[in-house]
Formats: sequence, C-alpha cells, structure tokens
Amino acid sequence: MSFFFRLLAAACAFLAAALPGHVQAGMTIEIVGAAANRIPVVIAPFLPAGASGDDPAEIIRADLSRSGLFKMVDGNGLGKPGEAQSVDYGQWRDRAADALVVGQVSHAADGRLDIRFRLYDVVRKTQLAGFSYLVPPTMNRSIAHKIADLVHEKLIGEPGNFSGRVAYILKHNGRYELQVADSDGVNAFTVVRSPEPIISPVWSPNGSKLAYVSFEQKKPVVYVQSLTDGRRKAVANFRGSNYSPAWSPDGSKLAISLSKDDIAQIYLIGADGGDARRLSKSGALETEPAFSPDGRWLYFTSDRGGSPQIYRMPVDGGEAKRMTFEGAYNVSPAISPDGKYLAYVRRDGGSFHVAVQDLENGQTQVLTDTQFDESPSFAPNSRNILYATMVNGRGVLATVSVDGRVKQRLTISGDLREPAWAP
Repeated sequence: MSFFFRLLAAACAFLAAALPGHVQAGMTIEIVGAAANRIPVVIAPFLPAGASGDDPAEIIRADLSRSGLFKMVDGNGLGKPGEAQSVDYGQWRDRAADALVVGQVSHAADGRLDIRFRLYDVVRKTQLAGFSYLVPPTMNRSIAHKIADLVHEKLIGEPGNFSGRVAYILKHNGRYELQVADSDGVNAFTVVRSPEPIISPVWSPNGSKLAYVSFEQKKPVVYVQSLTDGRRKAVANFRGSNYSPAWSPDGSKLAISLSKDDIAQIYLIGADGGDARRLSKSGALETEPAFSPDGRWLYFTSDRGGSPQIYRMPVDGGEAKRMTFEGAYNVSPAISPDGKYLAYVRRDGGSFHVAVQDLENGQTQVLTDTQFDESPSFAPNSRNILYATMVNGRGVLATVSVDGRVKQRLTISGDLREPAWAP
C-alpha cells in the first residue's frame, strides 16, 4: 500500500478509536519541560479577596506558567489590588523577583469593566508597560490573555500566543466534531459535527474561516466554513478524493490534493471553489501542500523518490526540490509564520516524531519523544509547535518549542487529533 493511503488509513483509524468520557469545558495543562532559566515574576491579584468573577491575574499567571519560560513568585503581601504608583522594589528583590505585574478591575457606570495594569522591571526599577481597557464583562478573559501576551513580549522579546485560538478534531459519543477553543482550552465550541470522519482543519489567514475535509458524502470533500455566520460551502468535490486543503497567504486560493486524474497530485483552486489547476505533474502520490509565508513556494509530501519526503516547488508549478534527507519517511510539512523553519513528522523505527529543520542552514532536530505524533502547526510567533500525539492510549494535544526545551500537554476527555493554531 502506498504511503498516501497509509496516511489516510492511519488518520481514519485514529478518528475511529472513540474514547469514553465526558467533554469538559477546558483543558488540563501539564508542563513536561521548561526553559533552563525561567524569569521570576510576580502577578499580584487584580481583585480583592472574595470578589466575584474571574481575576485577570489568575489567567495571566496560568498563561505565563504554562509557557515554561516564567517562574511564578508568591505575590502575597502587596496589599490591596491597585496600580501601585509607588512600588517597593526592595521587597520584591528580596523574593528574587525580576518583574512585577499589578492591576485592578472596576465597574464603569455603563456596566463595562475598567481593567488596568502595569508591568515593572524590579531589577532596573522602571515601568515597562501600562494600559487600561474598557470592555464588556464577557471580554475579561480575552483581555487577560492580551496582557499575558504583552508581558511575554516585554520580558522575552517576542509576542506571546495566549490570546490566540486553536482548532482540533474531537470524537465523542460516536460523532466527530470540529471544535475551536481559546489557547488554554476554555470557551470551546463546535463548528461542525458529523457521524462521518472530519479531518485536516486549516485556518484562513485572517482567522475568520476554516477549511476542512469531511466524509459525510461517503468520500472526502473539502469544505470552507465561516466562523462568523456558520455558512459553509463544498469547494472541492471532484471525482475521486479531495484532500489536504492549504490557504494561500492572501486567502484567495486553496492548494489541495486531488485524485481526479487517477493519481493524487497538487492542484490550486479559488477559496470559493471553481476549476482546479494542476501544479504537480509527477507519476507519484503527492499531498499535504503548505504555502510559504511569502506565497512563493509550496511544500508538499511526495513518494517520487521511492519513500515519502518533503519537497518544495514554485507556487505556479515547476521543478520540485527535495527538502528532507534524514530518515526514510518524512511527511506533513508546516512552515513557520516567519519563514525560518520547516516542521514535519518523521518516522524513526516504529515511532513518529515531530522534527524541525532550519531552512537557512538545513540543520534538523527531532523535538518530541512520544511515539505517534501528527499534524504539526506553528504558533503565530513561530516559537512553538502544536501537534497531536497518543499518551497512555488516548489522543492529546501538545506543544513543543522550536528548540525542544519547553514542552507541555493539553488534555481533554475524548480523542483529540489534527490541531491547527489560528494565525
């Protein structure tokens, strides 16, 4: 059996293996690896003890903790929540803190929340950031994630990924669901559900739509669905199989794998459907296209060399160049938003691991040590990779930093597969 059909069979087998359990509202974060030198930071309470509602400080603290880059320092003793115009830097240096976040939440006359915060560099005794937000109560969590993103950026030098969203496939009670959730797993909702498998979700560049493959017509068909109004359209329903959608950087086109001409090849269609233009013209099976961020290249999986490897060709078609050489089985390419890294799944013996290649120097590193990893997807800041794996017989989502040092698992009841990080 060719690798293309093995991949399909494996994907369907994963989806078909339902696990018992009740779907919960959020994910449980398990840190399985952290940076060698974490930044010690205090996140002081924004709300007084006993106040109702979610304290943004708790959400910020959870975001920064699960990144593996920060060490939380006990904030007891600061006193009443507030913006702290005058900070006693000495007491926080005594607790070995390098940074301090303080803030407060109050209610405006129109019912909105007034959320304020300040970030201080305790070592240099300076303020690094300070903002206020006047928002509806329903945006409390989203503002907390934005604050965590800003703290991450000021202290690490790169924006955080905490205010983003993730999509994934969940099988529950014999049905398949394409779900979207916040990056911490809270506020999950179902985009579409079906008694037939759903696979390969991918975000449009502006995050307003999802393309995916559904088997509800008893064959794989590519759909595009709006997250704003729920409307969806079958954009690729050609003869044979329709697989592996990938959005162009401007959102106007989709690269897909079609077998309408008897063998799976890479085609280009409009994001709203239409005629398909064939790009690859080999006698091999070719699938899993992925655009480069600048829109010049398409990366894809092909067995034209005898075993599945990652190749790259111009987006208008043409000669393909092999990109992976280490190992006899490399599939599922994903390109980092900054264009510096190629992530993919590599088979070593009987295990499948996430690997990353530096596209400038060609150096490759295997990042994971679990056995059945799939579907790598980069975070918007290119620092982390989201993927699916199997742990203790159940499907879970996990992330790993591009240097392999920071790892975490995100678990929810049921079988989760094929994650995609929103842009």
